[in-house]
Amino acid sequence: MDVEGQIRIPAGCALAAVISKEGERFNGEAIIKAMKPMHHRSNGLGGGFAAYGIYPEYRDLFALHIFYDSEACRSACETYLRDHLEIVKGEIIPTRKIPTITDEPLIWRYFVTPLRSVLASRQLDEDEFLARIVMHINTFMDGTYVFSSGKNMGVFKAVGFPEDVGAFYRLEEYDAYAWTGHGRYPTNTPGWWGGAHPFALLDRTVVHNGEISSYDANRRYIEMFGYKCTLQTDTEVITYIADFLERKQGLSLDEVADVIAAPFWSTIERKSDEAEREKLSYLRKVFPSLLVTGPFSIILGFDGGLMALNDRLKLRSMVVGEKADRVFIASEEAAIRAMEPNAENIWAPRGGEPVIVRVKEGAY
Repeated sequence: MDVEGQIRIPAGCALAAVISKEGERFNGEAIIKAMKPMHHRSNGLGGGFAAYGIYPEYRDLFALHIFYDSEACRSACETYLRDHLEIVKGEIIPTRKIPTITDEPLIWRYFVTPLRSVLASRQLDEDEFLARIVMHINTFMDGTYVFSSGKNMGVFKAVGFPEDVGAFYRLEEYDAYAWTGHGRYPTNTPGWWGGAHPFALLDRTVVHNGEISSYDANRRYIEMFGYKCTLQTDTEVITYIADFLERKQGLSLDEVADVIAAPFWSTIERKSDEAEREKLSYLRKVFPSLLVTGPFSIILGFDGGLMALNDRLKLRSMVVGEKADRVFIASEEAAIRAMEPNAENIWAPRGGEPVIVRVKEGAY
């Protein structure tokens, strides 16, 4: 019996990203195109995008994107926000009706800055203050979810196929120097608006394909430092690990990768460079509970760049390509070709070895 084309085992979620190293801003049409040839990697239970550089007129303000279940939830949250933040502008995020996007919550955005008096009394810097506000809202305010909280960037996500989510949020109307996209195929967690990718905290966003078998150990450790995993999917914890290691612990992105996808001890022992051997050994000993195990590929977005990373055995696909000043990352080459048919230097990163792309300093 010939079953070719009749049976398909999905290879997991769809990832895509594009960045201009010169800081050129371009709209969301390309990243939406990237998701279409990977339609089979999603099942309609989650799609989303992150965009960097989209709010230049408010570049010095935190942009909060929030889902509300009701007007009562919005009223309660806005009261809380006004007690801690100056709301420079608040508005409904523009959307268009898409037949496949249903049961949408109220979707608002706020451009805010911490009240100086409250910030001084807490003796916190702006980023830590905002991070704590996000954690408080998502943990204690029922029916309210902050799903984006960085400066000059934003996350847009929903229950649906990613190409429909992009149309729903009218992403062709936004210009960004970097975009990431995700199509979700949940296997053991619910499909709901807050559980779609990307996951974000401050300017860091994560899209992920795979399974985190170390989730419980990762979650228990990171929650000791004030983070709360409330969005019912394992990927959320990777976002908080990245924030903790880079922002709070001061690690470089290469070192963050060496923690999340740490080399095997046998690999470390074979390193000929003594300094590198000692550094890798130190990171494994200090942060053992932040090693992420299981098959994964992730794209971490941050202010001014992107990092792509596979698990150390490379059990999920990821390819990279280039054209002029743009770098493309995706689960499949077809997605890169959809963004740039003439992409060059297509290659697959090795397991555990990060690909870090930064915008030229001062270009955005």
